[in-house]
Amino acid sequence: MSLRQSQHPLICQIADTIEATWQQHLPLSPYHLPEDLGYVEGRLEGEKVTIENACYQAQPFRKLHLELARVGNSLDILHCVMFPDPSYRLPVFGTDLVGSRGQLSAAIVDLSPIGDDLGEGYRQALTALPKFEFSQPRSLPDWADIFSDFCLFVRLETEPEQQQFLQTMKGYLEVHCQQAIAAKPVSAADRENVLQDQRYYCTQQRKNDKTRRVLEKAFGTEWADRYMTTVLFDDPQ
Repeated sequence: MSLRQSQHPLICQIADTIEATWQQHLPLSPYHLPEDLGYVEGRLEGEKVTIENACYQAQPFRKLHLELARVGNSLDILHCVMFPDPSYRLPVFGTDLVGSRGQLSAAIVDLSPIGDDLGEGYRQALTALPKFEFSQPRSLPDWADIFSDFCLFVRLETEPEQQQFLQTMKGYLEVHCQQAIAAKPVSAADRENVLQDQRYYCTQQRKNDKTRRVLEKAFGTEWADRYMTTVLFDDPQ
């Protein structure tokens, strides 16, 4: 049984949807992670920790990353980020889910702008997507100034809300793939600005203390730092 098949059903559905959408829209090729970081096992307070990474590249993206993780039978995690090639001023698609004992305590999806704004094409397309009401919205952390006003961050209480989140996530992902494929490269002068904005996005994400604490407890401080800067949020070159 693969890791996703043992996780919360919504995490399995979202992982399958992300990969199917990538395959539909993008000419995928492998993105090679360090050999010891693609699949990892450790221990956290006596429970087995498993991390499984899938990484691809496809223009205009330098890296498409999908991570699934499980701690014992009590904690399920999905993490996905699409890092654009710095030659294109494109937002960063990201989605994360955290499930604990069958409850989805955190679910977030966003297209985070690289620069001041998402751009009119993205705004029109996202505004046209179906809107859903969620019973338990959540507040963003202090470091989260990188997210857009389209960011959805909620606790998912019911099966209908889970399916509405899945539909929202898929809508954002479809919009992103369609807009990105049609994007034009920036000028050589603007590429440095894009690089700086992407580095800021990664710097802010690495301030997520909850992620870092779990990794440090399971694998040690040095390993956690390497993983966060090499796999999760590596600076674009």
